[in-house]
Amino acid sequence: MTQTNAGGLAWLAVVMALLFAGIARAQEQAWVQIEAQPTLAEAMERARAYTAVFPNVAGYALSSGWYGIVLGPYGSEDAAVTLRDLRREGLIASDSFVADGRNFRDRYWPDGAMPVAPLADPAPLAETVAPEAQAAPAPLALAPADDETPDEARATEAALTVPQREELQTAMQWFGFYSAAIDGAFGSGTRKAMAAWQEANAQEATGILTTAQRSTLVTAYRSAMAELGLHRVMETEAGIEIDLPMAMIRFDRYEPPFVRYAEVNGSGVTALLISQPGDATTLFGLYDLLQTLEVVPPGGTRSRGEGSFEITGRNDRIESYSYAALSGGLVKGFTLVWPVKDAAKMVRVLEAMKASFRPVGDRALDPGLAPMDAAQRDGMLTGLEVRRPLLSRSGFFITATGTVLTTVDVLQSCARVTIDGDLPMTVALSDAETGLAVLVPERPLSPPGVAGFQTAPERMGAEVAVAGYPYEDRLTAPTLTFGYVEALEGLDGEPGLKRLTLPALAGDAGGPVVDGTGAVIGMMLPRAQDAARQLPPDVSFALAASRIEQRLAAQGIALGMAPAQGALPPEDLSRRARGMTVRVSCWN
Repeated sequence: MTQTNAGGLAWLAVVMALLFAGIARAQEQAWVQIEAQPTLAEAMERARAYTAVFPNVAGYALSSGWYGIVLGPYGSEDAAVTLRDLRREGLIASDSFVADGRNFRDRYWPDGAMPVAPLADPAPLAETVAPEAQAAPAPLALAPADDETPDEARATEAALTVPQREELQTAMQWFGFYSAAIDGAFGSGTRKAMAAWQEANAQEATGILTTAQRSTLVTAYRSAMAELGLHRVMETEAGIEIDLPMAMIRFDRYEPPFVRYAEVNGSGVTALLISQPGDATTLFGLYDLLQTLEVVPPGGTRSRGEGSFEITGRNDRIESYSYAALSGGLVKGFTLVWPVKDAAKMVRVLEAMKASFRPVGDRALDPGLAPMDAAQRDGMLTGLEVRRPLLSRSGFFITATGTVLTTVDVLQSCARVTIDGDLPMTVALSDAETGLAVLVPERPLSPPGVAGFQTAPERMGAEVAVAGYPYEDRLTAPTLTFGYVEALEGLDGEPGLKRLTLPALAGDAGGPVVDGTGAVIGMMLPRAQDAARQLPPDVSFALAASRIEQRLAAQGIALGMAPAQGALPPEDLSRRARGMTVRVSCWN
């Protein structure tokens, strides 16, 4: 080997060493570039939105004059893995890529950060990117001009990759213009959607998006995704897969049968995932339970079938949607709650949640819950604010279609009246003179029991009972309180009243007073509020059946008469009295 050749080889070795040293330095740090914006204001707004989702968002001015938004820094291998995972989970755009930082200039995000120098020599060096990252589609062109002809637009469209085409379809679907399959094929359905989007944005409806139009559409879609953080969540404990707006909510805790997600950044959005074993009884109990919660307002629609239900709730502050279905011995579902002011945005989130919701496997939260008893129901409400009525009283069915007799005491300052928690009723009669009120259902009901009246005077000292809800809405079933008839008139000789020795409470007012045969002899009246005269706690009054019959006959309401029969066994008397009795609630 000549001296010249030896010197040449030595020089080549030095060059190669420097080259590999430069590559090594470039591989020390890497970023996942997820977006670029033409102005600093736009870039800072997008970076702020991404920061709600990712903890390591940074922003750099780029040598091209644009402003990049990146995640990192990572090691180069970690960056490639992060890129793959985030793209697969749909958290970043499909055209995101690994950047080595050579194109970065001043850092503008987080606010107040100092400029950063390039990491390596600006001479071109090959990026070390995982195969998945190398296969990533190129970013869509972001041309500011929109002077392409349809032929020119079709030509630039032909250069799009399948992922880029699919993203366009997804964006049009998100904004409500496209409803067919996301397949990357621009058929007649896609063309109609493009034309509809153009028309909605005051553009010529050619059905072929120009480069600038594609950029506007995709940028708006990515912006919406970053703002919402819509992310596919696999909740293994609950056995549920669903898209959730993770920029607006965060996992809070497990509270069987709920997985609770609390609001973040003052979004006002909350969510529940529902998961429990059970049967139709469990499902129907859950349907009733949800409607007692503050996050399920009374306004809205309700729909319950044999194996599923849907509930929409609405008031002047919030809206909510709840869904649950029974499958294979498991009840799975979800609830989403959002502020009324964000309805337009959250409707799209809700549609994404509906479309993505999927029960997974045979697992459910807390296998001990099936079906719900009273203790389990109370446990489910831990930490959830239950919607409570202003007050509740008792009432009872007087017709086979669900007409209810109750006390006017329950109608004070009510925006609406219900029976048994959620069945809306309309006030047909409110009579202050007698103290009775008549309620009719919005749709005919099939009561488990209907009152049979006994209008003949009963003997003094006869044993009677009132069926009611003495503790208002604290109990879920009526109770019987026993006593006897003390007199067939009021304390001042008022006719049409029965004075009872019976320790009734406020919630018993409006309940049926029955004799030993199960016949209704009157309706329990509320205790008189007289500061000058305090009666013993066991002195109560009932409106006599004869007076009730007289007043309702004037309204065209005929009462059913009790058949002549002997005294009933205690269990039969209790069953009969409870079957006709309902809880009447007043809501503001």
